[in-house]
Amino acid sequence: MIKTPKNELIRRLDFFKNAMNRFEPEWEIAVLFDKINIFYFTGTMQNGTLFIQRDGDSYFFIRRNFDRAVAESEFENLIPIKSFRDIHQYIKKIPETVYISKDSTPISVFERFNKYFNFKTVKSSDLAINYTRSIKSDYEMQFILEAGKIHQITKEEIVPKLLVEGMTEFDFARLLLNEMLKLGHQGITRIKSFNGELYLGNICFGENSNYFNSFDGPGGLKGVCPAVPLFGNRETILTKDMLVHVDTACGYMGYYTDKTSIYFTGKTPSHVLDQHKKCVEIQNMVAEMLKPGNTPAEIYEKVMSKLDDDFLYGFMGYKSNQVKFLGHGIGLHVDEFPAIAKGFELPLEENMVLAVEPKKSIDGVGMVGPENTYIVTKNGGKCITGTIHNIIEVFI
Repeated sequence: MIKTPKNELIRRLDFFKNAMNRFEPEWEIAVLFDKINIFYFTGTMQNGTLFIQRDGDSYFFIRRNFDRAVAESEFENLIPIKSFRDIHQYIKKIPETVYISKDSTPISVFERFNKYFNFKTVKSSDLAINYTRSIKSDYEMQFILEAGKIHQITKEEIVPKLLVEGMTEFDFARLLLNEMLKLGHQGITRIKSFNGELYLGNICFGENSNYFNSFDGPGGLKGVCPAVPLFGNRETILTKDMLVHVDTACGYMGYYTDKTSIYFTGKTPSHVLDQHKKCVEIQNMVAEMLKPGNTPAEIYEKVMSKLDDDFLYGFMGYKSNQVKFLGHGIGLHVDEFPAIAKGFELPLEENMVLAVEPKKSIDGVGMVGPENTYIVTKNGGKCITGTIHNIIEVFI
């Protein structure tokens, strides 16, 4: 069993406390309830509550399952409880203000908890959490790099062999998932945004990649049905001279990379090639600026200012699908801090990991444009998800 090392857990807690001191200097206590943040700080994903004190010890109070937590976690203070009231014997000083992850804590959960503590003020710890998680350690990076390798093999070597005339989107998605699982993909895909769901990714033949989609991304997706707008459509058939848009996450030991590859079943029309090549140029432009000190907002503004109105039609989404970012952080969720968008003013730092996805919808064809995952370095973004960024032609 791979355990998150104790020194790694200590590093994360110390980093978070320093981030809270920077962004919320009046803080005294932070409490976390959601399983992903709990896993990040403790190395185990149990039902419980994590207390982080500025001037005292941190405790993970576990309702279920304490035995598994002991088997998996090197966290120093694991405490079994039956009720929130049991926590009081360990946390003697209760301040008036508590900091929680407002992004991930349901109101009902916090209200049940607060009956026993009566915090007067509730503030957000999300910026400090997001910032802490955005800078990856060497320990985390080994898993991200492995996910990137799986992505490269899958998209550049395996997918062209899977595409067969007459197959449905659903059947292709099923085969693709199976191949990724065999290579080590963990299967589950985790989305941070509220109501976010993703199953493997956007698997689209033809204009389905322009289909209207509530997910906060540029790509469209028809999916299985209105109740499951995910995976692949059972009615859409692959034919000759059709665009294939494959945007998938790949997870390994909890950590993700994100990659989109575009295929064409025949000779790619010149206007489609031209639009895709422009997107590749934009990807490379963004990647060059993924250096410590640059801000995501500056990168976004610089790139967008260079694009003309004709190209902007359908850029980053089809009609009402358009989004206002060029990429996003990635880690234990597919959609993490920071986004390459307006408003993200904190400078990039070395070992942040971001997916860059400039995409363009073409009427009657579908969506072109690459997506790859990059590590922020002093020399610019280092791509870890492959080397083939152009359209891959598959003659069927």
